[in-house]
Amino acid sequence: MTRRIDPALIPPQPNLLFERCFWNEGILLVAGIDEAGRGSLAGPVSAAAVILPPLDEIQKTLSGVQDSKQLSAAEREEQRILIESKSRAWAVGFAVSAEIDQVGIVGATQLAIQRALDQLIVKPQHLLIDYLVLPNNPSPQTRLVKGDARSLSIAAASILAKTHRDEWMISVANKYPEYNLKANKGYGTADHLKAIKTYGYSTLHRMTFKPMREME
Repeated sequence: MTRRIDPALIPPQPNLLFERCFWNEGILLVAGIDEAGRGSLAGPVSAAAVILPPLDEIQKTLSGVQDSKQLSAAEREEQRILIESKSRAWAVGFAVSAEIDQVGIVGATQLAIQRALDQLIVKPQHLLIDYLVLPNNPSPQTRLVKGDARSLSIAAASILAKTHRDEWMISVANKYPEYNLKANKGYGTADHLKAIKTYGYSTLHRMTFKPMREME
């Protein structure tokens, strides 16, 4: 079953409205899911799944959790520590650039999500997903437009997906110093585009994305 909830007013910060709907029905293992890196020119796409404990106080504990794009790098790291320590379960999955080129960015994102779900220490009873659906996953799903701004579980997943992907990009940056990946994380910044034009592409780059596909 896949539910689709139409866009609604965006709350001041992500909350537990959707999670509580399921908790009240006895569905306690609700996984919030989000991704990072879909628009990058290099490196993997990442996805995180977060199951919060069915406790009202988790809203206060994670009061600093927002859509990852609204936080600084330091704030994301601070919230990452809280999320990983206070969640019932969490996991992060990746799909690398070669897989993105093979199945497309949507397919690769779905692959990364499934890999994250497969790593969870408990099986979720329902999935709250930011925009996407998983057509090959039989679990009940709710697709939320702007889910990272509405659901605390999804917002938490957005932070883990972003911080773990950034960490991965920083870990390989020294192997490709000409691209300044530590700073741009593979995104198409002016300095990154200039480096691609000067040095060409690397094995990390997504060949089906511009400008790489125009260079072959």
